[in-house]
Amino acid sequence: MPNQLTNHAQAIFDAAVDSVRGEALMRENVRFEADEIWLGEQSVLRDDVDRIVLVGAGKASGAMAIGMIERYRMDQSRLRLGGEVNRSGGPTDLAGGRPRDLEWIGHVNVPEGCDVIPGELDWPSGVKLHAARPTGVNEPTPAAIQGTDRILELVRGAGPRDLVVVLISGGGSALLVRPAGQLSLDDLLTVIRHLSSSGADITELNTVRKHLSAVKGGRLAQACQNAPMFTLILSDVLGDPLDLIASGPTVPDTSVATDALSLLKKYDPDQSLPPSVYAHLVGQVGNRVSADGSSAVDSNRAAETAVTLVLGNNAVAVDAGGIRAESLGYNHIMQCARSSEGTAESVGQLLAEMTVGMLRSADGRSESRDSDSSRDESKHSDPSRHFHDALITGGEPVVHLADARRRGRGGRNQQLVLAAYARLLTMELTDSEWDRLVILSGGTDGEDGPTDAAGAWVDGRVHAAARQMRLDPQSYLDRNDAYSFFEQAGGLLMTGPTGTNVCDVRVALVC
Repeated sequence: MPNQLTNHAQAIFDAAVDSVRGEALMRENVRFEADEIWLGEQSVLRDDVDRIVLVGAGKASGAMAIGMIERYRMDQSRLRLGGEVNRSGGPTDLAGGRPRDLEWIGHVNVPEGCDVIPGELDWPSGVKLHAARPTGVNEPTPAAIQGTDRILELVRGAGPRDLVVVLISGGGSALLVRPAGQLSLDDLLTVIRHLSSSGADITELNTVRKHLSAVKGGRLAQACQNAPMFTLILSDVLGDPLDLIASGPTVPDTSVATDALSLLKKYDPDQSLPPSVYAHLVGQVGNRVSADGSSAVDSNRAAETAVTLVLGNNAVAVDAGGIRAESLGYNHIMQCARSSEGTAESVGQLLAEMTVGMLRSADGRSESRDSDSSRDESKHSDPSRHFHDALITGGEPVVHLADARRRGRGGRNQQLVLAAYARLLTMELTDSEWDRLVILSGGTDGEDGPTDAAGAWVDGRVHAAARQMRLDPQSYLDRNDAYSFFEQAGGLLMTGPTGTNVCDVRVALVC
């Protein structure tokens, strides 16, 4: 059972996640007015649109689709009740003063469990939320390829009176998949697994993915020849580089095939990956033309005409966590990484050191307050001042995987917290100090590696349980088996799929 400090850490994490949930962000950023359709701060004349073509891919994209259609239904009802007129002064629909209904068609690739449509929502029959991979398996599947082919079909068929809206969120790279040229799904999986296990970060992974794909790197935008395209993004890449979020299907690609080859040279010096992968990349360098006859220039030119808007990111979540911490009575420091952080182990160790630094600094402040009180007993502490401290950070570290034969279960957040715990054990904490700290780290998507946990936390109770069971954190770290450690000691953060994905949020509290 978590203590109050741990409950506060979970409440702060929950607030961070709630601030970037796909449904709410879409309801806040999309409006259907009598004259215009607003997407963020961009608008399209409603009279120019007969149909919405809604496509996308990602862990949060199903929630985003639900939020957009909820907003459409709400605005249609509002307009009908209000009897608004359009900019020409006439009724919004000549046949009775009602807003003209828009036709909807679409296809959105999501993980299993994110394809559930609220029963009370009047859902357009032409839009499908497609379960394109199992929960906890963040890899391309045949179902993802099937769904991507449908998305490409819809976008290619869009006409001048259609509005194509693309919903992109974290996890989109594994859900929006069409191997380029003669490459197979097995080829892609082999490359992705090799790079991931070798410690490649998300920038490196997605750079390679783009050049092995017929849909990434601006190629989805290229398929849209006759209709305006708007892309709405929940960013899961630090710093929001648009060409790397879901591998940039609708934005210009800033990389070239030689970049991908350089990364393979770095992580596959013996060229153990399939020869077809190398042949495809070398062919791109030599011909500058993809297997479908398009060039990087063609893809970028098409992507430059599309409009892209970032609705939420890691910084938004961290800020919301800070606001919740303040409401709970904490001084708070917020830090949001804008580039790769290194390994989960190094980030966890640093977080442990900063937490203990806060703890012992708080002890110094407490002694100072006691001294002040003894000198002037007429003074009363200012109730607006906070004497508990919070550190809220965001980012996305990497994990170097142990050999598959000895590898256990876990994810980067569980690995990070276990590394923090191992570091805390070396810092000679008293029992009282253990009871006055908590470190929590979780994936905002509710998925941490191939497990059902979002992450983990460590506090005095977890420490006591681990000590009683004589669990050795280092042995669990060495085999990437943090899930098994926290399953025994307590401390697994279980949220289920959250309908969003903006990297990770960490919360350290002391009192």
